[in-house]
Amino acid sequence: MSDPYFQQLFADRIGGASYGKGTSLYKFEKIKRAKRKALADFPERKLLDFGIGENDSMAPENVRRVMAEEINKPENRGYADNGVLEFKQAAARFMQREFGVELDPATEINHAIGSKPAYALLPAVFINPGDITLMTVPGYPVIGTHTTYYGGIVHKLPLLAENDFLPDLDGISPDILEKAKLLVINFPNSPTGKTASPEFYEKVVKFAKENNIVVVQDAAHAMLSFDQPPSSFLATPGAKEVGVEVHSMSKGFDMIGWRMGWVCGHPLIVQAFADVKDNSDSGQFMATQKAAAAALDDPEIPKQIREKYRRRMEKLVAVLSRCGFDCKMPGGTYFLYTPAPKGLADGTTFENAEAASQYLIREQSICTVPWDDAGSFLRFSVTFVAEDEAAEDALMAETESRLKELGPVF
Repeated sequence: MSDPYFQQLFADRIGGASYGKGTSLYKFEKIKRAKRKALADFPERKLLDFGIGENDSMAPENVRRVMAEEINKPENRGYADNGVLEFKQAAARFMQREFGVELDPATEINHAIGSKPAYALLPAVFINPGDITLMTVPGYPVIGTHTTYYGGIVHKLPLLAENDFLPDLDGISPDILEKAKLLVINFPNSPTGKTASPEFYEKVVKFAKENNIVVVQDAAHAMLSFDQPPSSFLATPGAKEVGVEVHSMSKGFDMIGWRMGWVCGHPLIVQAFADVKDNSDSGQFMATQKAAAAALDDPEIPKQIREKYRRRMEKLVAVLSRCGFDCKMPGGTYFLYTPAPKGLADGTTFENAEAASQYLIREQSICTVPWDDAGSFLRFSVTFVAEDEAAEDALMAETESRLKELGPVF
């Protein structure tokens, strides 16, 4: 079949004239295809899905009840634009209650239709062609993708085990720093599970001021902190002078799919974000914002979610440790990041984490996510579907049985 007349018109940022002709697959698409094949080939074998990266429970009943009430109110029809005051005020109360961070809801907070769109829009605020965004890898790529869309450059900061999974800010060369505008950090970190100490945040603030760089802290997993109380970058002295923090209602509030988040911090950056956003969307449905406000005002919701995933994580760490994996409780998130096996007892070898992950899905219906960006690691998520603790224990027992049968070698 011949190319359509517009084949030559695709933007270079998505591949130009070659768009749609590539054969490489996105990592998560490979996983989805392997899962479908495993289900088709072994319909009697339960899929043990540790690859899912989204909460397995519905939003709490009291939040859904508010949504049901608000959805029928005439005043909630129409465009929300840059948000309703009720949500911003609730976000301000949450930040003060949980982290001791004082924010002006009118000028230092703006809602987003989930945190992902916020990361897509923030590069438009700062990046010109040739500008550099400093990003940790492995990590969430959206800000990097949009940096390149604007002609910018992504400089990767690998998260290495030997550096305790912290970025080496001191090792960045002066020529990179001269062109850098953004530093993107993420704590608790996905996928490594590392949490940040107050000392590290202080170092980040100092680094930003010395190099005239804006900090974007991805706080999507902020409430899923196990080794220390949940914390905020903005609680660090001087942090609000150098950047913003992006929060999500998904991980800590079981509101996956509701598409609610917010950007908070320096008022001029928040204003610039709001200006770009105003030209990109017309705001989240007002009833959704008001339901999210109710969730933010209920401190028990994130506590209960945190303890649920802590319990599951402790079980998973124990199982994998008994199967030979080198792992321990992560500092936070619902992800366990552990070195991938190099082979199996029967002599099978794996060249990288992706090969190990594909084998586990294909041969044992155990789904994980591979990361080969900074060493070979597998990511196990504890967001698997299980109705109660008995179901969790049954899944753990089956996981242990299958892995011990394989005999992973490290």
